[in-house]
Amino acid sequence: MSIKTEVSPVSASIARVPPLPLVMLEPLVRATLLEDLGRAGDITTDAIVPVEARGRTRLVARQAGVLAGLDIARLAFRLVDPEIAFRALLADGARLEPGSEIAVIEGPARGMLTAERTALNFLGHLSGVATATASIADAIAHTRCKVTCTRKTLPGLRAVQKYAVRVGGGSNHRYGLDDAVLIKDNHVALAGGVSAAVQRARAAVGHMVKIELEVDTLAQLEEALALEVDVVLLDNMDNATLRAAVALVDGRAITEASGRITPDTAPGIAATGVDLMAVGWLTHSARVLDIGLDS
Repeated sequence: MSIKTEVSPVSASIARVPPLPLVMLEPLVRATLLEDLGRAGDITTDAIVPVEARGRTRLVARQAGVLAGLDIARLAFRLVDPEIAFRALLADGARLEPGSEIAVIEGPARGMLTAERTALNFLGHLSGVATATASIADAIAHTRCKVTCTRKTLPGLRAVQKYAVRVGGGSNHRYGLDDAVLIKDNHVALAGGVSAAVQRARAAVGHMVKIELEVDTLAQLEEALALEVDVVLLDNMDNATLRAAVALVDGRAITEASGRITPDTAPGIAATGVDLMAVGWLTHSARVLDIGLDS
């Protein structure tokens, strides 16, 4: 099994996010291919394309954006036919323009056609997530604030979507329910109050686990600070209230804003001094970036 991969000198200069291990990606790509192949394989391609036919094609961007998901696209072709050669011309994180050539693919034509849609689905979606993230990251680049994603990810795609967020210049919030404590209003209500909720969480988790508390008002924020939580989630506050909240915190906790954040509103929110802004639509509603397989 041999797949040739080359990266151009231009793309090699891009500051890259460490790639996800292939052992994480392969089950996802394999399951997606099996879903597409069904019970009889690619009956259209198998009927029309001779087994000995070979082809050469290119992955080409049709829109401006940020590239993400190249390893997954490569893996889709490799799993269908190990004889397919995938030569990358760019790396994840590259800024694309319409017409940007991303990769050259050569080999058995049947396998190339069979893998095409799976490769493009992943590449277009993850590049869309990276592009959406970059739209916020670029808008607040002049500040110290960072954009972060949430758990509002598509089922089964969390690891790769969060990877795409990093590629787009963002950072990751918790990965799941098991790696950090986030106490929200329903937790507080069921616990009987903020203090009880925080105390129970602190008693139950290890010293390496951070505790974040969602607050809606400055009064709730004062209570959170008295309990010495690690992070405060400032939910749906206007910019004036966010500014007052940051002043009240005065470095005693990490501040994170959430609610109605867009590329247009992000600069004003970042200017309040918050450390982070959480944006759910980066993953649950990002538009696909149009990338095609052209001969």
